[in-house]
Amino acid sequence: MNTKENIPTVPLSRFIKHSLDILKNPLPFHHQNFEAQGDVFRLKIGFKNSVIFIRDAAFAEYVLQKNQKNYTKSKIQTKDLVKYVGKGLLTSEGAHWKKQRKLIQPAFHKKQLANLLDSIKNAIEAEYNKIIPNEVIDIFPILNDLAFQTVVKSLFSSAVNQKDINRLQYITEQAQQMLVKELRQPYLGWWFNLGGDIQKHIDLTNEARQILKRIVNERRASQSKADDLLDMLLEARYEDGTTMEEEQLIDEILILFTAGHETTSNALTFTMQLLALHPEWQDKIYNERLALQRNDDLMALVTQSRVCQQVLEEAMRLYPPAYFIDRVNKTDDTFNGMNFEAGSNLLFSVYEIHRHPKLWDDPDAFLPERFNEGGRKFSSQYFPFGAGPRKCIGNNFAMFEMIIAVSELISKFKIHSEFDAIGITPLITLKPKNAFLKFEKRL
Repeated sequence: MNTKENIPTVPLSRFIKHSLDILKNPLPFHHQNFEAQGDVFRLKIGFKNSVIFIRDAAFAEYVLQKNQKNYTKSKIQTKDLVKYVGKGLLTSEGAHWKKQRKLIQPAFHKKQLANLLDSIKNAIEAEYNKIIPNEVIDIFPILNDLAFQTVVKSLFSSAVNQKDINRLQYITEQAQQMLVKELRQPYLGWWFNLGGDIQKHIDLTNEARQILKRIVNERRASQSKADDLLDMLLEARYEDGTTMEEEQLIDEILILFTAGHETTSNALTFTMQLLALHPEWQDKIYNERLALQRNDDLMALVTQSRVCQQVLEEAMRLYPPAYFIDRVNKTDDTFNGMNFEAGSNLLFSVYEIHRHPKLWDDPDAFLPERFNEGGRKFSSQYFPFGAGPRKCIGNNFAMFEMIIAVSELISKFKIHSEFDAIGITPLITLKPKNAFLKFEKRL
């Protein structure tokens, strides 16, 4: 099959012409191409290389669910990211992925997560103590620390010192920034290798691995139980009764750091900005919290906070942290009259699908009420955590954490906006920019 016959193509010259703009923020460039070419187009990014960009929700559902066995993740995740985080759930494929998913899935069941809610709430409250009332602050660093601390406390309880936490956070974020450079400027790969940039970040990652190994070995030596995620991972057994080898365990922990804090801090920041612009939804969340907190049950709070959940789901529709999903087809495939030869690089724009005017009424407006029946109503066009077998294993953890974080903040403060428009910085995930807010203490 030949994809070139029936898919509109954006030439390499246009990619090169806009390369500096793409490096800063590729979304406007892609949007212009979608508007001009339609919901599927090919972008030439080299003399031989090209990527097929897609904002067709039905196509995404077909690839991620209906015919998912014919698709794998791209080199970006299965090779480029591996050198920084190893071969864990996010980056592995095939039998290895299936084996790991089956092993780790029970640790993220709702019943198990109930054991972590107190740790999550304590980590959140500690970070909110940094907020200075009535001063304009950039809330992202606080929420970024909050999300990282939440992952750390859920993984390790209190068995890790702040110096190690700070170093792990620094290394995680540095590795992501390096990967962004590699992906946005593939033509400079030789320079990154020659100049030692890539090796420098691999060395940083190895430092993080040594810190994590020390923490794991201290837990094993102590023979104490903390009922945290580390205990669950240490006790998890494969079908033959064996446990994870140390290197595999470290891979999975690194991935939990990378995937578990970045997306959450982004989603929370965008949510706070949207609430600042729509104070009526702050009032709704506050009133709901008052009604629910009579019963001091955290699981009841996270499962019954309907308004809070609607707000979060709408925030992730407008600003999906994982704003692209990539796949490569193993064999030739056809969808909607288009032919895709084996090895085609497909990039699904979750950002564009979530704002497609044919799928959403008033797509650019903040309307949490559209989710009053829950996100399942839109399951064929709404992918904040991906879809199909590779859907994010931590989706329940993330939602529980974010509901507690939003509910706690709104119970303590009224949020006021100090910005003209919500800015974005698209890196590996969709990050907020200049999230300046003012927090008025509630009486």
